[in-house]
Amino acid sequence: MATRKKKADETGTEAEETAAKKKAKRPAAKKAAAKKKSATKRKGSASLATVEVSADEEEEATPRGKGPHYLVVVESPAKAKTIKKYLGTGYTVKASVGHVKDLPKSKIGVDVEHDFQPEYQVIKGKEKVLNELKKAAKAVDKVYLATDPDREGEAIAWHIFEELGHKDSYRVLFNEITKKAIQEAIAQPRHLNQESYDSQQTRRILDRLVGYQISPLLWKKIRRGLSAGRVQSVAVRLICEREDEIKAFLPQEYWTLDALLEGASGPPPFKAKLSKIDGKKVELKDRETTDALVAELQGAEFTVAKVDRRERRRNAPAPFITSKLQQEAANRLHFTAKKTMTLAQRLYEGIPMGEEGQTALITYMRTDSTRLSDDAVKQVREFIGNQYGGDFLPEEPVSYRSKKNAQDAHEAIRPVSLEYPPERVRPFFEQMGEQDMFRLYELIWNRFVACQMKPAVYDQTSADIAAGRATFRASGSTLKFAGYLRVYGAGLTPEEEAEKEKAKAAGDEATDSDEATGELPPLNDGDKLRLQKLLNEQHFTQPPPRFSEATLVKELEERGIGRPSTYAAILSTIQDKKYVEKLEGRFRPTDLGVMTNEMLVKHFPKEMAVAFTADLEEKLDQISEGGASWKAVLHDFYGPFKETLEKAEAEMRDVKREEIKTDIPCEKCGNPLVIKFGKMGHFLACSNYPDCKNTKDFKRDAEGKIVIVEEETTDEKCENCGKPMVIKRGRFGRFLACSGYPDCKTSKPISIGVNCPECKQGYLTERRSGRGKIFFGCNRYPDCKFAAWDRPLAEACPQCQSPYLLQKFSKRDGVYVACPNKECDYRREVQQPADATAPSAA
Repeated sequence: MATRKKKADETGTEAEETAAKKKAKRPAAKKAAAKKKSATKRKGSASLATVEVSADEEEEATPRGKGPHYLVVVESPAKAKTIKKYLGTGYTVKASVGHVKDLPKSKIGVDVEHDFQPEYQVIKGKEKVLNELKKAAKAVDKVYLATDPDREGEAIAWHIFEELGHKDSYRVLFNEITKKAIQEAIAQPRHLNQESYDSQQTRRILDRLVGYQISPLLWKKIRRGLSAGRVQSVAVRLICEREDEIKAFLPQEYWTLDALLEGASGPPPFKAKLSKIDGKKVELKDRETTDALVAELQGAEFTVAKVDRRERRRNAPAPFITSKLQQEAANRLHFTAKKTMTLAQRLYEGIPMGEEGQTALITYMRTDSTRLSDDAVKQVREFIGNQYGGDFLPEEPVSYRSKKNAQDAHEAIRPVSLEYPPERVRPFFEQMGEQDMFRLYELIWNRFVACQMKPAVYDQTSADIAAGRATFRASGSTLKFAGYLRVYGAGLTPEEEAEKEKAKAAGDEATDSDEATGELPPLNDGDKLRLQKLLNEQHFTQPPPRFSEATLVKELEERGIGRPSTYAAILSTIQDKKYVEKLEGRFRPTDLGVMTNEMLVKHFPKEMAVAFTADLEEKLDQISEGGASWKAVLHDFYGPFKETLEKAEAEMRDVKREEIKTDIPCEKCGNPLVIKFGKMGHFLACSNYPDCKNTKDFKRDAEGKIVIVEEETTDEKCENCGKPMVIKRGRFGRFLACSGYPDCKTSKPISIGVNCPECKQGYLTERRSGRGKIFFGCNRYPDCKFAAWDRPLAEACPQCQSPYLLQKFSKRDGVYVACPNKECDYRREVQQPADATAPSAA
């Protein structure tokens, strides 16, 4: 900077003459502006830490008469627009649009013989972005690299720095996109962090070494297009192991016994649950034992033995970290992890808000810390006091402890300002048509406000009731003080939901009493009660539940697998690759997933172990903290991995070419059928292929024997050859095909019996999306693009005369029928069999 100033002084006369000529040509208004500008003092030699960023003072800091002084590089164009608003003139804010360099796609791109030297290349399509950044960098004094404040953002900053080659480049970090945060970050820049970059680079190289060396093996042995990953394969393993537990589960019979009792004050009656027999925990395992006890208690006297009254407090949950946001959004809003993170990213970058322009609404959404800034706590406490009153405000701010291995680099996820309550910003979301984004913002807002409120307080009454040698227990609770529930609602947290599922599966009904709601009648020790009825009911223990998005994220987090910022990508990948499918909100492994998992676990037992993956995450943390060498970590991993890889290459089954012989003859040519593996999983094919192309679907019975699944026949005739049409299963679901295949290849979609309400010409069919999710669309697609996720019914709405209704399903209400017209509120419940949980997909 000093050299540049000296040079400017030496050429001052020439510059003044040039400026004078230009001034003569300017309009009067521009002359006045130029005169004001020439009167300001230059600050070219000012230290970096004292740079001011307001638009007025920036004019003084500019060492040249024109052109930008500073270049700020961010990742997102939306973020660039918001930040530009806070920095004003003199600052050019440009977006890299994510990564600009990466390892090449066509090869492994890591030189394992020379200390794992990575071979980075400019990502195809990013040349134009880089050229614009380079051009802008040449005209400025300093470059501020303001990519996201995490390890991946650090890596992006390093790559941009290497490409721009600007000697005065600095890293700036901010947790929220507000004027104060941006200006403080610019005023306090730092140098690029080598340890954070090394940690991210190590993760990238590890993933490349695993993915680019195991995946080709899967292509060769199972099927093209498959992929293996250091974290994604372990996630599939968890889902497969849970499915194995479910298949191996043997339900155990148990019975419950409730007494419907009436107190001395009369109706209404209340229930008490059998808890002990002869002072010991009760276990009713069969009908005989239960019936005998019922007969014994019919004439018993029911007396209140002990009444316990106490207050129960329910503390507010901590503010959101990334994983908890994904879990709560899945539980309360039914969002996928990918959708949650996409919407959160947009809330962080900012949305257009009328005259205020692009405005950021939440802090950085990739964090594992529950820490809150003092300013944020002060603001929310003032808000709570003003909005809800002093009764809801704790005497001291509430603090939360982050988990042991948290990086604690950023605050918890919260609104950037309490000036933007949900009711104020709702109209802007409605203008954008982004109702789901608003719902996520409202969830984050409510959680943040609730976390600094007093606990909810319940009056809980529990009564032990003696009846002969049996003891029953009745519980009831009423909300005495809403506390944080005034804002956040009474839904269970992910932890409470998980515990409830485990207890229910294990047949532990006792936990229900702790959550009992409603009041008990006035009860006192020694009160005599009237028995109205004994209610005995048979139950069976349930297998562990399949993972939902929320519970799988929780499992990954608890086991230390991957990082919360990667969970959305992991869950998307394992579905895209058809390793798992999501039915009724729960993950199930496909045949492909089961087979791939079995082979990976067998041949890569160490690399696919949960503990090994979690241990690598700890080593990555150590690298970022300067406690481990990234090259040493890679050497320790790659030596044993290379040996395992070579062994797997020689020993892994070749499923693509594998044919398992059966004693089932082909009905077309008489040759034996063999089991093969294809895109739709295992199937039977004629061993005389390609001369005979007969194939059959099959399943195995309880004893493991092969049972051929016969093709579903229909009364419909082929319009080309007249043979009967049969129902077949393909990549996108079921369809009608001519039974004369391969001589006749006629096929068409199956009608669900509803005419298309949009084009009035076609009919609706069941289809399957690329992600495997069933939807219903017109058979005339792409000429008609009508589609619905819920099953249409051939029934007109009795209220608005809509030509069709929709069969819907929700966890809370089960199956119901509703009108598709948003302005019509027609709805009716659907009676289901006792064992039904959701509508059939067929």
